[in-house]
Amino acid sequence: MKSDDTPSALVLFSGGQDSATALAWALENHARVETIGFAYGQRHEVELEARQRVRTALAGLDPVWAGRLGPDQVVDLSGYGALAESALTAEMEIECKQGGLPSTFVPGRNLVFLTVASALAYRRGLDRLVGGMCETDYSGYPDCRRETIDAAQAMISLGLDRPMPIETPLMFLTKGGTWALAHQLGGDRLIEIIVEDTHTCYLGDRSHRHDWGYGCGVCPACELRARGWVEWQART
Repeated sequence: MKSDDTPSALVLFSGGQDSATALAWALENHARVETIGFAYGQRHEVELEARQRVRTALAGLDPVWAGRLGPDQVVDLSGYGALAESALTAEMEIECKQGGLPSTFVPGRNLVFLTVASALAYRRGLDRLVGGMCETDYSGYPDCRRETIDAAQAMISLGLDRPMPIETPLMFLTKGGTWALAHQLGGDRLIEIIVEDTHTCYLGDRSHRHDWGYGCGVCPACELRARGWVEWQART
């Protein structure tokens, strides 16, 4: 159970642009912050390597953030990843499937992640979850919608018999808005961290460097990130 009245959060942190921005937002807004990541057999497992680089870089960005950033936990969910096979967990072509969902859709991924994260938050005395989910500028995953997150929040709070808010600071931002929020939170230095250290590309490509970071440049994740960069640059 919660041990004190210090505002605290557990951030679902993949090592990508969105979760890095969400982590920076949590460090700015909560006095105690921990992180959790998931190894679910993702093809772009280099994001797991990116996680520690980004955590270290964010701690070095601001001494206040460094004092607020607590432990990290990586959970092995490879069995789930195999069960919920998709183009993110198997050698499959990335394409739009029947019904409009892309082949990268991992059924129930955020529902599983949030449930597991809530168990750790409960045991660690953390009073809320923070995630980088977004329904404004995304690949169409139904478990990224705020409606889904609200339902998960209600379920988890009932299951734990105490409130467990789920904060999604990027939910209604475009990708350009996400770049802008990162700059607002940490200036040019945070933008540099996101460009150089985070990883979003579904194919795990770290060999091609673009203005917006590393990636193949053609998968849906790269396309969204690149489009957001152009949108943000046009504003500045």
